[in-house]
Amino acid sequence: MKMIVVGMADLNVTAAPGALTTLGLGSCVGIALYDPISKVAGLAHIMLPDSKAIQNNSNKAKFADTALVQLISDMEKKGANRRHLKAKIAGGAQMFAFNATNENLRVGDRNVEATKRALMMMGIPLIGEETGASFGRTVELYAEDGRFLIKAIGQGIRTI
Repeated sequence: MKMIVVGMADLNVTAAPGALTTLGLGSCVGIALYDPISKVAGLAHIMLPDSKAIQNNSNKAKFADTALVQLISDMEKKGANRRHLKAKIAGGAQMFAFNATNENLRVGDRNVEATKRALMMMGIPLIGEETGASFGRTVELYAEDGRFLIKAIGQGIRTI
């Protein structure tokens, strides 16, 4: 089985028996989409919540709102049906200790909120998540069965 690495502010798709991984999700969010019928999986590593708030926003994979649109489009090209898609997310950690009243510093929370909002607007059910806390995560998404492995130092390995 081929493991495809998805970089920061990047996305990719694969079909079974392939798998996708992204490393070092801190405040970033890994958005995993899966079509259980076509066995097509997609993974995005988003860094920021909203492309409209940033001037240089040409990288669609960098933002929750635009990454989801691109990811669905790429998955449909591989045979996925948007009506069958299910989502799982991980990340959105608060990596640094500070007074969290400053909205701009709550990047992890804002990424999670924006991701959930985008999924809801596109009608994709969120069936699993592990977000928040103060530790980074590495994730693996398996196209064969939609397994989403989450690894974190000192936290063990979980599957959602």
